[in-house]
Amino acid sequence: FLGPEASFSHLAAQRHFGESSRFFPQTGIGRVFDEVEKEAIDWGVVPVENSLEGSVNVTLDRLITTPLKIRAEIYLRISQCLISSAENIAPIKKIHSHPHALAQCQVWLKTNLPNCTLAEADSTAAAAQMVRGKKDEAAIGSALAAHIYGLNILAEGIEDNASNMTRFLVIGRGKSEPTGNDKTSLIFATPDSPGSLHRALACFADRNVNLAKIESHPVKDRLWEYLFFVDMIGHVDDKRTTACLAELKDKTTLLKILGSYP
Repeated sequence: FLGPEASFSHLAAQRHFGESSRFFPQTGIGRVFDEVEKEAIDWGVVPVENSLEGSVNVTLDRLITTPLKIRAEIYLRISQCLISSAENIAPIKKIHSHPHALAQCQVWLKTNLPNCTLAEADSTAAAAQMVRGKKDEAAIGSALAAHIYGLNILAEGIEDNASNMTRFLVIGRGKSEPTGNDKTSLIFATPDSPGSLHRALACFADRNVNLAKIESHPVKDRLWEYLFFVDMIGHVDDKRTTACLAELKDKTTLLKILGSYP
Protein backbone atom coordinates (compact mmCIF):
# COMPACT_ATOMS: atom_id res chain seq x y z
CA PHE A 1 0.00 0.00 0.00
CA LEU A 2 0.99 3.62 -0.39
CA GLY A 3 2.72 4.37 2.89
CA PRO A 4 3.87 5.18 5.40
CA GLU A 5 1.83 3.36 8.03
CA ALA A 6 -1.52 4.95 8.92
CA SER A 7 -2.14 6.39 5.45
CA PHE A 8 -5.70 6.05 4.16
CA SER A 9 -4.38 3.37 1.78
CA HIS A 10 -3.23 1.45 4.88
CA LEU A 11 -6.67 1.87 6.44
CA ALA A 12 -8.34 0.61 3.24
CA ALA A 13 -6.01 -2.40 3.10
CA GLN A 14 -6.76 -3.26 6.74
CA ARG A 15 -10.49 -3.00 6.12
CA HIS A 16 -10.33 -5.39 3.15
CA PHE A 17 -7.77 -7.97 4.31
CA GLY A 18 -8.11 -7.76 8.12
CA GLU A 19 -5.64 -6.43 10.67
CA SER A 20 -3.89 -9.81 11.08
CA SER A 21 -2.50 -9.69 7.52
CA ARG A 22 1.06 -8.52 6.84
CA PHE A 23 1.24 -5.05 5.31
CA PHE A 24 4.17 -3.49 3.47
CA PRO A 25 4.22 0.32 3.05
CA GLN A 26 5.69 1.63 -0.21
CA THR A 27 7.05 5.08 -1.08
CA GLY A 28 4.86 5.54 -4.14
CA ILE A 29 1.96 4.06 -6.10
CA GLY A 30 4.38 2.88 -8.79
CA ARG A 31 6.27 0.89 -6.18
CA VAL A 32 3.05 -0.89 -5.15
CA PHE A 33 2.61 -2.08 -8.75
CA ASP A 34 6.32 -3.00 -9.00
CA GLU A 35 6.33 -5.21 -5.89
CA VAL A 36 3.20 -7.13 -6.90
CA GLU A 37 4.31 -7.47 -10.53
CA LYS A 38 7.59 -9.12 -9.50
CA GLU A 39 5.65 -11.34 -7.03
CA ALA A 40 7.50 -10.04 -3.97
CA ILE A 41 4.09 -9.30 -2.42
CA ASP A 42 0.76 -11.02 -3.13
CA TRP A 43 -1.62 -8.06 -3.32
CA GLY A 44 -1.51 -4.31 -3.77
CA VAL A 45 -3.96 -1.62 -2.69
CA VAL A 46 -3.90 1.64 -4.69
CA PRO A 47 -6.16 4.71 -4.70
CA VAL A 48 -7.88 5.30 -8.05
CA GLU A 49 -10.30 8.18 -7.46
CA ASN A 50 -11.65 10.57 -4.84
CA SER A 51 -15.22 11.85 -4.94
CA LEU A 52 -14.01 15.46 -4.58
CA GLU A 53 -10.54 15.54 -6.13
CA GLY A 54 -11.10 13.18 -9.08
CA SER A 55 -8.94 10.40 -10.52
CA VAL A 56 -5.43 9.43 -9.46
CA ASN A 57 -3.52 9.68 -12.73
CA VAL A 58 -0.50 7.65 -11.56
CA THR A 59 -2.79 4.67 -10.95
CA LEU A 60 -4.51 5.07 -14.33
CA ASP A 61 -1.14 5.25 -16.12
CA ARG A 62 0.05 2.01 -14.50
CA LEU A 63 -3.21 0.19 -15.24
CA ILE A 64 -2.56 0.77 -18.95
CA THR A 65 0.66 -1.29 -18.92
CA THR A 66 0.47 -3.66 -15.94
CA PRO A 67 -0.11 -7.41 -16.41
CA LEU A 68 -1.98 -7.44 -13.07
CA LYS A 69 -5.75 -7.53 -12.77
CA ILE A 70 -8.16 -5.60 -10.59
CA ARG A 71 -9.46 -8.19 -8.12
CA ALA A 72 -11.61 -6.05 -5.80
CA GLU A 73 -12.52 -2.48 -4.94
CA ILE A 74 -12.76 -0.70 -1.59
CA TYR A 75 -14.72 2.45 -0.83
CA LEU A 76 -13.44 4.36 2.19
CA ARG A 77 -15.12 7.34 3.81
CA ILE A 78 -12.36 9.90 4.36
CA SER A 79 -12.62 11.51 7.79
CA GLN A 80 -9.83 13.98 8.48
CA CYS A 81 -8.50 14.91 11.91
CA LEU A 82 -6.20 17.66 13.14
CA ILE A 83 -3.48 15.80 15.05
CA SER A 84 -0.48 17.10 17.00
CA SER A 85 1.78 16.68 20.01
CA ALA A 86 0.08 19.81 21.38
CA GLU A 87 -2.91 19.45 23.67
CA ASN A 88 -5.08 22.09 21.98
CA ILE A 89 -5.06 24.25 18.83
CA ALA A 90 -3.94 27.48 20.54
CA PRO A 91 -0.16 27.11 19.89
CA ILE A 92 -0.48 25.72 16.34
CA LYS A 93 1.30 27.86 13.73
CA LYS A 94 1.99 25.38 10.90
CA ILE A 95 -0.06 22.53 9.45
CA HIS A 96 1.29 19.72 7.27
CA SER A 97 -0.63 17.33 5.02
CA HIS A 98 -1.09 15.95 1.54
CA PRO A 99 -2.36 18.62 -0.90
CA HIS A 100 -5.69 16.79 -1.30
CA ALA A 101 -6.24 16.75 2.48
CA LEU A 102 -5.42 20.45 2.77
CA ALA A 103 -7.88 21.20 -0.02
CA GLN A 104 -10.57 19.05 1.59
CA CYS A 105 -10.34 21.00 4.87
CA GLN A 106 -9.84 24.56 3.64
CA VAL A 107 -13.09 25.98 5.01
CA TRP A 108 -12.43 24.55 8.49
CA LEU A 109 -8.83 25.80 8.41
CA LYS A 110 -9.83 29.34 7.35
CA THR A 111 -12.47 29.44 10.08
CA ASN A 112 -10.47 27.98 12.96
CA LEU A 113 -6.78 28.54 12.10
CA PRO A 114 -6.73 31.37 9.55
CA ASN A 115 -3.18 32.52 10.33
CA CYS A 116 -1.47 29.12 10.12
CA THR A 117 1.09 28.30 7.46
CA LEU A 118 0.13 25.30 5.30
CA ALA A 119 2.86 22.88 4.16
CA GLU A 120 2.46 20.04 1.65
CA ALA A 121 3.61 16.49 2.46
CA ASP A 122 3.80 13.29 0.39
CA SER A 123 0.93 11.74 2.38
CA THR A 124 -1.18 12.36 5.45
CA ALA A 125 0.82 9.71 7.31
CA ALA A 126 4.11 11.35 6.35
CA ALA A 127 2.72 14.61 7.71
CA ALA A 128 1.92 12.90 11.01
CA GLN A 129 5.51 11.68 11.26
CA MET A 130 6.82 15.20 10.64
CA VAL A 131 4.97 16.83 13.54
CA ARG A 132 5.88 14.40 16.32
CA GLY A 133 7.30 16.30 19.28
CA LYS A 134 6.52 19.74 17.77
CA LYS A 135 4.08 21.60 20.00
CA ASP A 136 3.46 24.41 17.50
CA GLU A 137 2.80 22.21 14.46
CA ALA A 138 -0.02 19.87 13.47
CA ALA A 139 -0.96 17.47 10.69
CA ILE A 140 -4.19 16.61 8.95
CA GLY A 141 -4.64 12.85 8.82
CA SER A 142 -6.54 9.85 10.12
CA ALA A 143 -7.34 8.83 13.67
CA LEU A 144 -5.19 5.75 12.96
CA ALA A 145 -2.21 8.04 12.29
CA ALA A 146 -2.72 9.73 15.65
CA HIS A 147 -2.79 6.33 17.36
CA ILE A 148 0.27 4.90 15.59
CA TYR A 149 2.45 7.99 15.96
CA GLY A 150 1.41 8.91 19.51
CA LEU A 151 -0.32 12.18 18.67
CA ASN A 152 -3.34 13.92 20.14
CA ILE A 153 -6.54 14.41 18.15
CA LEU A 154 -7.30 18.12 18.44
CA ALA A 155 -10.35 18.07 16.14
CA GLU A 156 -12.26 15.34 14.29
CA GLY A 157 -14.29 15.40 11.09
CA ILE A 158 -12.74 18.63 9.84
CA GLU A 159 -13.30 17.84 6.15
CA ASP A 160 -15.58 20.35 4.44
CA ASN A 161 -17.73 17.73 2.69
CA ALA A 162 -19.10 14.81 4.69
CA SER A 163 -19.55 12.75 1.50
CA ASN A 164 -15.79 12.63 0.85
CA MET A 165 -15.00 9.09 -0.36
CA THR A 166 -11.96 7.48 -1.93
CA ARG A 167 -12.13 4.39 -4.10
CA PHE A 168 -9.22 1.96 -3.87
CA LEU A 169 -8.40 -1.02 -6.10
CA VAL A 170 -6.96 -4.35 -5.03
CA ILE A 171 -4.51 -5.50 -7.71
CA GLY A 172 -3.07 -8.99 -8.13
CA ARG A 173 -2.78 -11.99 -10.39
CA GLY A 174 -5.53 -14.39 -11.46
CA LYS A 175 -9.22 -13.59 -11.85
CA SER A 176 -12.25 -13.20 -9.60
CA GLU A 177 -15.13 -15.58 -10.18
CA PRO A 178 -18.62 -14.25 -10.98
CA THR A 179 -20.80 -13.43 -7.95
CA GLY A 180 -23.89 -12.12 -9.73
CA ASN A 181 -23.08 -8.59 -8.53
CA ASP A 182 -19.92 -7.62 -10.39
CA LYS A 183 -18.19 -4.79 -12.17
CA THR A 184 -15.73 -4.99 -15.08
CA SER A 185 -13.13 -2.30 -15.73
CA LEU A 186 -11.58 -1.85 -19.17
CA ILE A 187 -9.65 0.56 -21.37
CA PHE A 188 -10.29 1.18 -25.05
CA ALA A 189 -9.17 3.53 -27.80
CA THR A 190 -11.19 4.45 -30.88
CA PRO A 191 -10.16 5.28 -34.45
CA ASP A 192 -9.63 8.97 -35.22
CA SER A 193 -12.83 9.32 -37.24
CA PRO A 194 -16.24 10.98 -36.77
CA GLY A 195 -18.67 8.96 -34.64
CA SER A 196 -16.13 6.34 -33.51
CA LEU A 197 -16.84 6.85 -29.78
CA HIS A 198 -20.59 6.78 -30.45
CA ARG A 199 -20.26 3.46 -32.28
CA ALA A 200 -18.17 2.00 -29.44
CA LEU A 201 -20.67 3.05 -26.78
CA ALA A 202 -23.54 1.63 -28.84
CA CYS A 203 -22.15 -1.84 -28.07
CA PHE A 204 -23.17 -1.31 -24.44
CA ALA A 205 -26.47 0.47 -25.13
CA ASP A 206 -27.70 -2.12 -27.63
CA ARG A 207 -27.31 -4.88 -25.03
CA ASN A 208 -28.63 -2.84 -22.10
CA VAL A 209 -25.25 -3.00 -20.33
CA ASN A 210 -24.98 -0.21 -17.78
CA LEU A 211 -21.84 1.91 -17.50
CA ALA A 212 -20.93 3.04 -13.99
CA LYS A 213 -18.14 5.31 -15.24
CA ILE A 214 -16.49 6.54 -18.42
CA GLU A 215 -13.46 8.82 -18.35
CA SER A 216 -11.05 10.03 -21.01
CA HIS A 217 -7.34 9.88 -20.23
CA PRO A 218 -4.58 11.45 -22.36
CA VAL A 219 -2.06 9.15 -24.04
CA LYS A 220 1.44 10.03 -22.92
CA ASP A 221 3.75 11.28 -25.70
CA ARG A 222 0.80 11.65 -28.11
CA LEU A 223 -0.75 15.08 -28.08
CA TRP A 224 -4.56 15.17 -28.17
CA GLU A 225 -4.98 11.39 -28.25
CA TYR A 226 -7.07 9.74 -25.54
CA LEU A 227 -7.88 6.39 -24.01
CA PHE A 228 -11.23 5.73 -22.37
CA PHE A 229 -11.47 4.09 -18.95
CA VAL A 230 -14.82 2.38 -18.46
CA ASP A 231 -16.49 0.61 -15.54
CA MET A 232 -19.38 -1.56 -16.71
CA ILE A 233 -21.84 -3.55 -14.65
CA GLY A 234 -21.38 -7.30 -15.15
CA HIS A 235 -18.65 -9.94 -15.19
CA VAL A 236 -16.45 -10.69 -18.20
CA ASP A 237 -17.74 -14.28 -18.16
CA ASP A 238 -21.41 -13.22 -18.33
CA LYS A 239 -22.96 -14.15 -21.69
CA ARG A 240 -24.24 -10.63 -22.40
CA THR A 241 -20.92 -9.05 -21.39
CA THR A 242 -18.94 -11.48 -23.57
CA ALA A 243 -21.01 -10.57 -26.64
CA CYS A 244 -20.69 -6.86 -25.87
CA LEU A 245 -16.90 -7.00 -25.57
CA ALA A 246 -16.56 -9.10 -28.73
CA GLU A 247 -18.36 -6.41 -30.72
CA LEU A 248 -16.45 -3.63 -28.96
CA LYS A 249 -13.15 -5.19 -30.00
CA ASP A 250 -14.13 -4.78 -33.66
CA LYS A 251 -14.91 -1.09 -33.17
CA THR A 252 -11.78 -0.06 -31.24
CA THR A 253 -8.05 0.16 -31.94
CA LEU A 254 -7.19 -1.01 -28.41
CA LEU A 255 -9.15 -2.98 -25.86
CA LYS A 256 -7.73 -4.14 -22.52
CA ILE A 257 -9.79 -5.83 -19.81
CA LEU A 258 -8.48 -4.63 -16.44
CA GLY A 259 -10.48 -7.14 -14.42
CA SER A 260 -13.90 -8.26 -13.21
CA TYR A 261 -14.55 -8.12 -9.47
CA PRO A 262 -17.36 -8.00 -6.89
